[in-house]
Amino acid sequence: MPQSKGAGKSLVRASLAIHEPPIGISTTPGGLIKTFDFDFNPAQLTIGRRATWTVTPAASNRDGATPEFMGAEPREMSVEIFLDSSEKPSSESVMKKVDALLDCCAVTDKSQKADQPSPPWVRFQWGSFKTARFTAYVSSADASYTLFGTSGVPIRATCQLRLHEIPGDALGQNPTSGALTAQRVHRVVAGDSLQSLAWREYGDATVWRAIAEANGIDNPSVLTSGTELVLPAAQEVVR
Repeated sequence: MPQSKGAGKSLVRASLAIHEPPIGISTTPGGLIKTFDFDFNPAQLTIGRRATWTVTPAASNRDGATPEFMGAEPREMSVEIFLDSSEKPSSESVMKKVDALLDCCAVTDKSQKADQPSPPWVRFQWGSFKTARFTAYVSSADASYTLFGTSGVPIRATCQLRLHEIPGDALGQNPTSGALTAQRVHRVVAGDSLQSLAWREYGDATVWRAIAEANGIDNPSVLTSGTELVLPAAQEVVR
């Protein structure tokens, strides 16, 4: 079982925030469609990036031409997601979660109606693991069903997800000065709420949605103790 050799059910849970694509030329994801919570944290993540170089052959250069750097390509990430509802053999939760992942490669109704057809944009989130936190599109989603209930309903599956970064403004960058702005990570304790965190951090409880959006939270009334939340820099919070 993946949970025995990997991160498994650790305190901070990984999630995938699935957003509507933006309308227009914005590089900021649209409204939150849903937050996909992992049953088990990944045992392994693969993150990569490529640099593009070109070489133009020259007859006068016997040793070969000097390569020319053309630019860096966006990041890519592959992640394996393990789903299991074997404790509830009649549950359809595995099938519904697989459908939600496969839908990340399908055009959303809202973007279709806006004449800008696009699949959802996503943000992978796992506590303070910032290297893996970027806006992306899902280039492929593959599911292998490995266990079925007596009625034929799948109750265990392994999904392979491949994400490609959508370049935008640098994370935490002040758009007016170009300087990086500070972000903090807060570990939730008993009694915390998004409103109280917004008041403590920004002096305005009404901007709690900025924290919710930054962390892919779709139910602001439920905060689990021990969860790490990214608190956007004050300059990035729209009042």
